[in-house]
Amino acid sequence: MQIAVIGSGSEHEARAEAVGRLLAERGCVVVTGGLDEVMAAAARGAKEAGGTTIGILPGERRADANQWIDHAVVTGIGHARNLAVVASGDAVIAVGGSWGTLAEIGFARRLGRRVVVLEPGWRVEGEGIERAATPADAVELALSAAEAVG
Repeated sequence: MQIAVIGSGSEHEARAEAVGRLLAERGCVVVTGGLDEVMAAAARGAKEAGGTTIGILPGERRADANQWIDHAVVTGIGHARNLAVVASGDAVIAVGGSWGTLAEIGFARRLGRRVVVLEPGWRVEGEGIERAATPADAVELALSAAEAVG
C-alpha cells in the first residue's frame, strides 16, 4: 500500500515525522513531493522505521530530493506534479500546508482518493474528507480508507 503525505510548514514537521514512522511500521510506502519541511519529515520518519519512500519532484534533478527519499521521480512540471503525488497514494494524509496542499486535496478528491486532514489543517469538508486529532488517528483513518477502496 502507498500513502501520500502532503503539506508544508516547518511547524508541522514533528507530526509529519510521526505519520511517516507510523505508516512505515504498518508496511506502507510513503509518497511525498520529495522536498523539505513536511515532505522531508514524513520521509525521515518512514526511513527511521525501516520504510520505503518515493519523492515526486517538481523539477528535473533527482539530486533535489531530500536525503530520506529512496526513489526520486523527476517530472519537470513544477506544481503540476501535485497531481502525480496524490494519484500515487491509495489515500492521502494532509499535514499543515499552504495553497499547494489545498490543490492536492482537490486533486485527490477528483481522483476518488480519500483525504485525512491532520488537525490543525485546512478547513475543507465534503465526501471523502476526514479529520484526525493525532498522527496515529490519521494513519488509522487513511489505512481504513485505502483498504476500503482496494
